[in-house]
Amino acid sequence: MTKLSILEFPDPRLTTVAADVESFDESLQKLVRDMTETMYAAKGIGLAATQVNVHKRLLVLDISENQDQPRVYINPQILSSSGEQEYEEGCLSVPGIYANVKRAENILIKAQDSDGIDFEEELEGLHAVCVQHEMDHLIGRLFVDYLSPLKKNMVKKKLEKQRKVAAKEAEEHLAI
Repeated sequence: MTKLSILEFPDPRLTTVAADVESFDESLQKLVRDMTETMYAAKGIGLAATQVNVHKRLLVLDISENQDQPRVYINPQILSSSGEQEYEEGCLSVPGIYANVKRAENILIKAQDSDGIDFEEELEGLHAVCVQHEMDHLIGRLFVDYLSPLKKNMVKKKLEKQRKVAAKEAEEHLAI
């Protein structure tokens, strides 16, 4: 398995709309394994293919306490939704930033598993939030897109500052 690189906001590739998965072959199985490993290594609970610069309608998630119940959703569609909930969300593509986002409380989803078998599932709570968050990535949207332009710009500046500090620390470490 290979740990993949996760794109970070404001990388324009994160705004790419993903295409449907049409081939359920060994390369897809490997991508699912690599994405799952990458998600676990990054201490995340969800990861969309768009975040690893693969623009296919695929997401993995694991909201279990022990991170031992990975789920795969390919070509997901929300068939219905109801209620509203607000969760503080974070994102592996927007490290260290959290914000409250309103989403549907309950969703009925239709998707395919990694073998191409169709299934439907009713989701609620965190599971519903996570699927909606990851599905947003597949249409080129991030949770920061729900913020005001002012807050979104503040997030961008904070991330730029974090990257500069990290680069300077890495440079100083190499100089020692």
